[in-house]
Amino acid sequence: MTDQEEQPLEETKRKERRIKEDADRLAKEQVRKKAYFAREQAIEMAWKANKTKRSERRAAEEIEQLPRDQARKRALFAEEQTIAEAQEVRKLKAKKQS
Repeated sequence: MTDQEEQPLEETKRKERRIKEDADRLAKEQVRKKAYFAREQAIEMAWKANKTKRSERRAAEEIEQLPRDQARKRALFAEEQTIAEAQEVRKLKAKKQS
């Protein structure tokens, strides 16, 4: 074969090799994309699960917090009442002494 006859043959081989490389590249890219989407989906599912757990924990804490808040309010009210009664007693004593 002469150089002129080998050139089209080499060109054909080059084209075939490029087509094969492109197909391989596309296949690898598809695998990468599937893996990426699977990772993203796993992350999203974990995030949603954590969000649900946080919501449940927050709801449980709010249920527990209500009685504590009520007890705190009662204690504060009782303290204010005691202070007011003590002030009233002091006023009465001051009136009696004057």
